[in-house]
Amino acid sequence: MSKKLFIETLGCAMNVRDSEHMIAELNQKESYELTEDSSEADLIIINTCSVREKPVQKLFSELGVFNKKKKEGAKIGVAGCTASHLGKEIIKRAPYVNFVLGARNVSKVAEVIHKDRAVETEIDYDESQFAFKDFRSSLYKSYINISIGCDKQCTYCIVPHTRGEEISIPLNLILDEVENSVKRGAKELFLLGQNVNNYGRRFSGKHEKINFTELLRRVSEVEGLKRIRFTSPHPLHMDDEFLQEFAKNDKICKSMHMPLQSGSTKLLKDMKRGYSKEWFLDRAKKLRELVPEVSISTDIIVGFPGESDADHEDTLDVMRQVGFEQVFSFKYSPRPMTEAENYTDVVDPQIASKRLAEVQELHNDTLDRLKERNLNKVVEVYFEELRSDGFVAGRSDNNLLVKVKGSEELLGRFKNVRINRLSRLSFEGEVI
Repeated sequence: MSKKLFIETLGCAMNVRDSEHMIAELNQKESYELTEDSSEADLIIINTCSVREKPVQKLFSELGVFNKKKKEGAKIGVAGCTASHLGKEIIKRAPYVNFVLGARNVSKVAEVIHKDRAVETEIDYDESQFAFKDFRSSLYKSYINISIGCDKQCTYCIVPHTRGEEISIPLNLILDEVENSVKRGAKELFLLGQNVNNYGRRFSGKHEKINFTELLRRVSEVEGLKRIRFTSPHPLHMDDEFLQEFAKNDKICKSMHMPLQSGSTKLLKDMKRGYSKEWFLDRAKKLRELVPEVSISTDIIVGFPGESDADHEDTLDVMRQVGFEQVFSFKYSPRPMTEAENYTDVVDPQIASKRLAEVQELHNDTLDRLKERNLNKVVEVYFEELRSDGFVAGRSDNNLLVKVKGSEELLGRFKNVRINRLSRLSFEGEVI
C-alpha cells in the first residue's frame, strides 16, 4: 500500500517547481502518492517563503494546526527559504517537526525523511546538474528551472542567503526537460530563475556558454512547443538583443515582468538594484515600441528606509508613464541577514500604508482605463483550468485571464475568443 503525501506550497513559482521536484522524488523513490487531506497523510511538508515577514509568521501557525490534525505516526517537514535561514531554530520552536530541508537541498528529500530531526540547509550545495524525477502539477504547462540561486545583493532581499550563489543549469538538461514536457502534452513552458536573463553567467563544470537570449532561441526550436513564458528577468540585463528576440520570436508570450521596486534613482541605489529610473523607463519604452500589444507587470516596494515624498512621487511617475497591466505592491518588510535590516531611517508605518494605498489606487485607475481597449477584442486563449461555476479559464498570449462557458473538452486547446465582459482582473468571452 502506498503512503500519502500532503504538501503545502507558499511563495513564488520557483517554490512551486521545488514542490514538484519533491513530489516526484518521493513518488519514484518512496512510493508516496499525493493527498489533499493532511489528516490522512503519512508525510506533511510545508514548502516555505521568506521574502516577507508575514509568510514566516504563518509557518509556525500552520505547523501547529498540522500537528493537531495529523494522524498518529505522520511526519512533518519544513522545506524552502525559511528552512534555509532558520534551520535548527524551527525544530527548537516546533519540536514535533521531523526534518528541515533548505531551498538549495531539494534533491535530498528522499533521504531526510528517514533521518529524524535532520537539518539540511547548505546554501552552497550544487543541484544544478541533478536530474530530478518527473512530476507536473498541470497537464497543460510545465515549470522548468534554468538556474538556481542569486548573485544580486539587493539590500532588502534575503534570497541570496537562502538559495546561495547563482548557477545556471546546463543547456542539455533544460532541453531534455522541455522535450519531455512537450511529449507529455504541455504546450506552454515557464522558464524559472531569480534573474533569468542573467542565464549563462556561471555553470558548474564545463558546459556550452550561452546567454539567455540564445537559450530562448534553442528552446523555441523544440517541435510541438507553442508558448514560452519566463520569470523573472532583471531590468539591468534587458539589453537590445534580448528585447529584439522577445519581440520577433513568435513562441515567446508577449508579457514581461519588469520588477521596478522603486521609481527613485536614489532609492534604487540604496537598494543596490544597479539601474536608474531613466534606464527602467528607457527599457519599458523600447519594449512598448517593439511590441505594442505587450503586457508589462512589476513589483513595487513602498516605505523602504529613507523613502521621501519625492521618492514616492518618482514611483507614481514611473507607474503613470509605463501603465503597468499588473502590479504586485507591498510595504517594506525588514528581513534578517540583509543590509537594509540595519538601516535606521525608518519610514513611519502609517505613511507607508498611505503610500501603498496611493500605489494601488493609481494602478486600479490604470486598469479601469486599459480594460476598455479589450472590449470586443479577439484573442487566442490557451485553456488550462476547469472552474466549478461552469467556466473554463486560460490566458492570452499577452497574459489576459479569460474565461468562457464550457467543459473539459476545451482544456489544453487554443481557441479564439471574443471578449464581451470586462473586469479589472479577468475577462469573459465566447469562443468564435
